[in-house]
Amino acid sequence: MQVMGLGTDITETERIASMIQRHGDAFLNRIYTQAEIEYCSSKKNSAQHYAGRWAAKEAVMKSFGTGFVKGIHWIEIEVVSLPSGKPVIELSGPTAQFAQSLGISQLLLSISHCKLYATATAIAVGNESP
Repeated sequence: MQVMGLGTDITETERIASMIQRHGDAFLNRIYTQAEIEYCSSKKNSAQHYAGRWAAKEAVMKSFGTGFVKGIHWIEIEVVSLPSGKPVIELSGPTAQFAQSLGISQLLLSISHCKLYATATAIAVGNESP
């Protein structure tokens, strides 16, 4: 396996909370999967968890080396929490195909958040260059 790309992002928790307050379900359903919405909404400080997932999705796009490009959709980048608490990325649809076309076979992820900020780092790995 070789590192194909690295991405990191930091997001203000209040910015995400404000977007949720102003746009409600329209914002949530455009950015997050139903499973992510259920997970984050179940948490006491849900805005921190939404911000962490936002940062993770941004970090994944940056790890592609292209940033946000046409054909990549927010909800096709899903953060799934394993029973251990470890976050993993699951790609679907055209976004998964795009990553595969870049030679990316796996994304490693770390998320951290506090009251004010959320940060995430994604490492794209693959077997060889495309």
